Amino acid sequence: MPVLDLRPERGFGHVVHALRDIGGGMRLLRLGWTLGWLDICQRYRGSLLGPFWLTLSTAILVSAMGVLYATLFHIDLAVYLPFLCFSLVLWSFLAGTVTEGCATFTNASGLIHAMRMPFFVHVERSVVRNVLTFLHSVGVIVILFLIFHVHPTLDWQLPVGMGLWLLDLFAITLLMGVLGARFRDMPPIASNVMQILFFITPVLWKPDLITLGRQYLLLDPCYPLIEVLRGPFMGSAVRPSIWWTAIAYSVALWSIAFGLFARMRSRLAYWV
Repeated sequence: MPVLDLRPERGFGHVVHALRDIGGGMRLLRLGWTLGWLDICQRYRGSLLGPFWLTLSTAILVSAMGVLYATLFHIDLAVYLPFLCFSLVLWSFLAGTVTEGCATFTNASGLIHAMRMPFFVHVERSVVRNVLTFLHSVGVIVILFLIFHVHPTLDWQLPVGMGLWLLDLFAITLLMGVLGARFRDMPPIASNVMQILFFITPVLWKPDLITLGRQYLLLDPCYPLIEVLRGPFMGSAVRPSIWWTAIAYSVALWSIAFGLFARMRSRLAYWV
């Protein structure tokens, strides 16, 4: 087998090589996990509390904002505080995946130039890093759920919602990684877009506050994604229309991400 093949990709070859790259990356999942774990260790090296600073900051933020917005919205604090905590942690997870996804390949330029490995390994590395960051704040959610007696709905919705989230995380990271490698303006653009979506998406406020035109919330791609996971964990039923919309957005997201990756994969090493 040749070490270097300089023949250009044509036609369906883009798709074949992209599938081989993703398959090779899945076989090296342990390597992606190790790289993501090392990123977390390096990030908090020399810190006194390490990753628990995230837990502490989440607890302080939820406590301060919960009392304020529960008073403004005239909502019982026992109902609003768990909702706000879970929503903020989920949103930080989603926003961090989008913004950090822009640097998926550019931050790994040394490895990309030094050795041959599937590009999808770097996607796994970014996803693992964001999942571990998310887990640092789970303790605050568990404590609030125990205090206010919030019981998750233990049915098919919980594993399906978690699986849908995991698939979307890979698609978002892959898409933003390719765009971020080609256009270095993507990080500030993604950050500004997510800041706008933060106020549009029901994160600080509950969807029940909208009594007229609530169906238009489905036009926000972040709302179905958050609701399919927030609903089961908060013990509330998720409407079928939200599930179908979330699945449709996931299919569209993967189609765009895979199509762009298949077309631009051979150029990533030159862009980074």
